[in-house]
Parts: sequence; structure tokens; C-alpha cells
Amino acid sequence: MVPFAGWEMPVQFQGLIQEHEAVRNGVGLFDISHMGKFFLSGQGILEALSALVPTDLSKLQPGQAQYTVLLNEKAGIIDDLIIYNQGQKDGQDAVALIVNAATKDKDRDWLLSHFPDGIALQDCSESHVLIAVQGPQAVAMLQTLVPDADLSSAGRFGHLETEMMGHPAFLARTGYTGEDGFEVMVPQAIGEDLWKALVEAGAVPCGLGARDTLRLEAAMSLYGNDIDDGTTPLEAGLGWLVHLDRKGDFTGRSILEEQKAKGVTRRLVALEMEGRNIARHGYPVVDDRGETIGEVTSGTWSPTLQKAIALAYVPKDLAKVGTPITVQIRKKPQQGKVVKKPFYKSSS
Repeated sequence: MVPFAGWEMPVQFQGLIQEHEAVRNGVGLFDISHMGKFFLSGQGILEALSALVPTDLSKLQPGQAQYTVLLNEKAGIIDDLIIYNQGQKDGQDAVALIVNAATKDKDRDWLLSHFPDGIALQDCSESHVLIAVQGPQAVAMLQTLVPDADLSSAGRFGHLETEMMGHPAFLARTGYTGEDGFEVMVPQAIGEDLWKALVEAGAVPCGLGARDTLRLEAAMSLYGNDIDDGTTPLEAGLGWLVHLDRKGDFTGRSILEEQKAKGVTRRLVALEMEGRNIARHGYPVVDDRGETIGEVTSGTWSPTLQKAIALAYVPKDLAKVGTPITVQIRKKPQQGKVVKKPFYKSSS
């Protein structure tokens, strides 16, 4: 167990490799109750959010979700988050947001300071648990616990509301592992019972260790490591979230327009290292003279690929797939190369 954003979190239960492989081949179970959980109600919520993110939300239909980033005035990433359009409730727009634990308070304050009057934010981070059920067998297993809903009706990044164990439940076909599955939000009162029921059904409890190797194989960014309020989405390889030609003004737009026109000076790239040389967070990327020109933000040994993989910021002229990259590992230069993202893609 380790402290994490004010919570006590498990690094592993039975072992990182076993847990990682359970998610890739069966079903893994993650307690992600530390994530921030906001429910918004009012009129014009998507329009208000659209002014704070670079992504076009105009086509986001009820039952759909969108991954995006919350930006500051310099187009730095305040947080990455998922926006869930819940449609109309009691005559008002309803939207759920899942945000990172370490940025929860910052996110809430930023949103409230920029929302127009009439939009209410309910913070359910403490009252609700969030459990991720991930893996190729996850949907079938979860379906046995949700008799009143057809989970197959929710496509990737779809979501629905139903009942579990006699309580309201919010189920979203999202995740942080590169596999299919759902993230399940229920009242705290039944969280422990739901966890036990999933374990009894065959799900393998997983900790932070496997969560990190899984998300890195899928080349998913970790806030605070790979992205932060000093990096823009164009630098972070998240240009697919930036819709300059499809929407009007939003916070940080002018910076992104300038970067789009001139090009960024650095890019977050995927690296594959030679041998078993693991390039870890904070290790410098160096040139032929040994001068630091970049930095590794995440790195691990990939259990699935049996290779050392990493994410790193490098100068834009070195960001092309196939480019050789040198990382200083314990004072020794070690070779790697830029590869295409993601490192791993599920066949299911």
C-alpha cells in the first residue's frame, strides 16, 4: 500500500505480472474510487464546457462520452478528463465528469469560476465508489450482475444508468488499460459488496503497478508525468483533441493556433529501448555530445511485448517514427528508437 493523492492505494495484490496478464487475457478489477466524480446540472452545460476545452462537443449525444483536456490561458493542460452527456433530467441538462484525484479540487474551482450562473456542480467523490472492470471477458462477467440492462448496447465510450444490488449505478464503457470493459460508479454503501461479487465471479484484483504497465502499453498519458499545466495538447501528441476548424473560441485557442502555424518545438513520443534497458521517469534524452535535449516521462518493462518501452519529450525533428534516440540510464547512454503509438492494441 502507498499514499496517493490523499488515499491509501494498493501497488499490487498477488503480483504485477499476474494482474497485468489477467486484464490482457481475462478480467481485472481496479478500485479507482480516488478519481474525482462531478455531476453537473443546469442549462447549456456542454456549451459552457466547450469554452474550456479544445474539443468540439456539439455532436456529443446523450449516452456518449468524450475524452478531452481542460486548458488554462496558455493552453497548458489543467487536467485530462472524460465528459459524459446524460441528456435531460428534470428538465435540465445533466453531465457527469470524471477527473484525476490529484487535480480534483483545482478542477472544481476552475470550472465553478468559469461557469455561467445556473450550472450546479455536485461533487460525489466521497459518496460514491468507482470500480473498473477491464479485460476481454469483463463485459460478459459484469452483465451477470446487471440483469436489467443490456451492456452490449453501450458502444465504446458509451454509458448508461441502471440498478445494481438495489441501488442506482452508472456504467461507462471506458477504461485506462487498452482493453474492453466498464467503469462502474455506485454508492459507497454497496462498493464492498460489489467488489466481493466480482472477485467471486473470477475477476482478479489489480493494483497501481499493473494499472501503470497496462496504460503505458496503450500509450495513455498519466497526468503529472506525461502531461501537466506546462504542456499543450499539441506537444503531448493529443492533437486529435484539438478542433480549431470545428468550433469557436475557447481558453488557450490563440496559443494552439500559433503552435499549429509555427509547429511545436517538442513532441511526446513512444520509445522502444534496446535490450532490457528501462528508461524511467526523469531520465534525460541526450544528443551525441551527451547534452540533455529531452526527458523521459514514463517508462517500464512491457509484460505483453517483453520489451522496455517509454514515453518521452524530444525535439520535434527527432519525433519521426524510426528515429534513433539515446537515453542516459544510470550515467550510461542507452539506445532506443521512436515507434508508433500505441505500443499495444487489443484485438477484441
